[in-house]
Amino acid sequence: MQTEPAPLFPEITKQIEALDLLSIPEDRKTALQPLIDFIQEKVSNKQEIRLNFICTHNSRRSLLSQVWAQALAHHYNLGSVFCYSGGTEATALFPKIAETLSLSGFQIKTLSVNENPVYTIKYADNAHPVIGFSKVMDDDFNPKSEFAAIMTCDSANEACPFVPGAEKRIPITYEDPKVFDNTSQQAEKYKERSLQIATELSYVFSQIRL
Repeated sequence: MQTEPAPLFPEITKQIEALDLLSIPEDRKTALQPLIDFIQEKVSNKQEIRLNFICTHNSRRSLLSQVWAQALAHHYNLGSVFCYSGGTEATALFPKIAETLSLSGFQIKTLSVNENPVYTIKYADNAHPVIGFSKVMDDDFNPKSEFAAIMTCDSANEACPFVPGAEKRIPITYEDPKVFDNTSQQAEKYKERSLQIATELSYVFSQIRL
């Protein structure tokens, strides 16, 4: 018998319950289907599920995807999901990403302060936090094989037609909120991208039959 997972922080649960899965266009559902199929096959075969979200700098979209995927897997009681992120180059987690996640209820602490800070991003009292920092996709922190590479930006998708070690390569690209940096729309657009990613990944996990 499956045990219920420890609850997410209330603010995150509230955010997830407010997501409108019916708003996802059919073309996006088509793009998400290969990820659903990958996860379902692993669940059906009682195998661990490793998801590595990849974009160019591993600073915005891939990290949002990693964090939301890990929290949503927990929410949907998928305990064998392990989420990672990487880039074609390493830069730094953009501070607005940490701020945006914090506003959605994640508890974020800075472990190290340097050019590429390391954060813990916690979503439930008794769950292991996500370790958030920028890294290349084949960094030692990430899996070497038996994972799905989810390409979250067009440039990484075009630059990396082959991801070493990936069992499956799945393009699910998002517009970069970076274009709104230093504008009056910055906070709104980062929240919008975060919630789009959360909505689509919630749809993905909602489709999995345990």
